[in-house]
Amino acid sequence: MASDISQKNTDNNPLRQIPKIDNLLSLPEIQNLLSSYSRTLVRQVLRSIVSDLRTEILKGDADLILPELSEYAELALQRIQEITSPPLRKVINATGTVTHTNLGRSLLSPAACDSLVNAAKNYVNLEFDLETGKRGHRDRITEPLLQQLTGCEASTIVNNNAAAVLIALQTVAKDKEVIVSRGELIEIGGSFRIPDVMTASGAILREVGTTNRTHIRDYAEAINENTALILKVHPSNYKIIGFTTTPEMHELTELGKERGITTMEDLGSGALIDLTQYGLPYEPVVAERISSGVDIVTFSGDKLLGGPQAGIIVGKANWIHQIRKNPLMRALRIDKLTIAALSSTLQAYQNHDTLSEYFPMIQRYTRSIDDLRITAEHIADRLQVIFEDIVTVEISETQSEIGSGSLPVETLPSMAVVLQPQTVSAETLSEYFRHGNTSVIGRIETDQLWFDVRTLYEEEQELLIQTAEEITSKLENSK
Repeated sequence: MASDISQKNTDNNPLRQIPKIDNLLSLPEIQNLLSSYSRTLVRQVLRSIVSDLRTEILKGDADLILPELSEYAELALQRIQEITSPPLRKVINATGTVTHTNLGRSLLSPAACDSLVNAAKNYVNLEFDLETGKRGHRDRITEPLLQQLTGCEASTIVNNNAAAVLIALQTVAKDKEVIVSRGELIEIGGSFRIPDVMTASGAILREVGTTNRTHIRDYAEAINENTALILKVHPSNYKIIGFTTTPEMHELTELGKERGITTMEDLGSGALIDLTQYGLPYEPVVAERISSGVDIVTFSGDKLLGGPQAGIIVGKANWIHQIRKNPLMRALRIDKLTIAALSSTLQAYQNHDTLSEYFPMIQRYTRSIDDLRITAEHIADRLQVIFEDIVTVEISETQSEIGSGSLPVETLPSMAVVLQPQTVSAETLSEYFRHGNTSVIGRIETDQLWFDVRTLYEEEQELLIQTAEEITSKLENSK
């Protein structure tokens, strides 16, 4: 090994100055790593370090300084920690989109989290009837709650609302026609298109009306011997305004009963209560749809409902039982963790008086502008001390979005901390915040980095400040 070290100091060829992997593995510092991590993992990261050094040398990087032998252990430890750290990391959502699909949508309540952890740590009666000692069905856990909250005859749960729409369409209308208004042939996030889902289900699309106006007579005239379903789709990620007409759900259910056609509504976000009591815009309530006589209603378990990702199907017992028997159910069903979190969430809706205390998302939707202004001023004052003259810090009024296809054109008045960096671009400053020990995600407007404070409570505020302190050295070096 001594001859190799001597070679490093005398050979002018930088490629030959890179030590061999076996020599690195014999170093005392690397041996210490081997007491905590497998030899395979340590060898893997050393090879990646050496490979990166070779690449930089071959690029002709004149400023490249090769590590000392004693530094390889520290470099290896950094890469091992990157490899072994959980891929799902906590981030601070300062984007202004409260229910952010890319950042995990709804935050679960503490009680729902406790239920989820309890189910994860223990055996549970998922498909076992404790009273009879025989096999049960997992739907029996959530069905009584959904019957109480929506007035449905029966219910079942799948892994998301797209799956709910898919399995319902295939069960009811495979190889038959489904009548849908042209104004409801929507596409939402992830290129989820109603026509594509209908094709995948085996149903045949029958468009009626126009983009902005569809009348009940359009549905009636489209019914023929091959019609299986009248489908209404709630436009949860857009809104048509102006000269518009669309039948109410009760009109469609009356037509369905008169002509012997099943009716279904995809509510998208779904709401179990009237949200206007919290100062939010009106969104269709599931129980109202059930009372209108619709056969099948589908909606999400997260988004406005505030639970885990799930697709909830409620409605008439005969159709729910047929959906349960569909072979796709095996592929689309939810596990015990989702059931645990969802059932706890549904239980909370039994007491409307405590919902704002129970649901983190309702708390974020309903924060007052005065509270938000105080938060913004507090963060801005602390950031100005940290950044001094390298970043200008101000506060500004702004608008938050509810997000995730919920209430698409509605916004919430909010406050933002606005950062104007003096030595780097707003994009670079945003990158620094994203790459902190705790990632902070904001938005860029007019060459400034904006942090909407609606979703920032005490813990998130402190983590944002800590990340700002971490990145000051990078900003100083960029002067």
